[in-house]
Amino acid sequence: EVQLQASGGGLVQAGGSLRLSCAASGFTSDDYAIGWFRQAPGRGREDIGCVTSSDGVTLYRDSVKGRFSIPRDNANNMVYLQINSLKPEDTAVYYCAAGEDPSGPFDYWGQGTLVTVSS
Repeated sequence: EVQLQASGGGLVQAGGSLRLSCAASGFTSDDYAIGWFRQAPGRGREDIGCVTSSDGVTLYRDSVKGRFSIPRDNANNMVYLQINSLKPEDTAVYYCAAGEDPSGPFDYWGQGTLVTVSS
């Protein structure tokens, strides 16, 4: 059974950094592209970026380039979301998901983890 579990959220001050983890089970993490998404209060879900399965290339939406990165640890079936220079507008529930195609759809979703950034 394919499962993903996001963790590592919490309350952080603006300007700080946070690393979220996505643990994959039921498949090896390099079989799929792993994407990160977030949903802020009262807003729709938006994609952040993903790491491809074939060559580990990472893709990001323009608004997060430079502050977000997605390291991948295939040996431990983990994918991370590193967030630097956190802003209050980064407050959201963050999700990881897996799919065969980095452009979507993402078929498997983990439970989200809440990140709250205080100003």
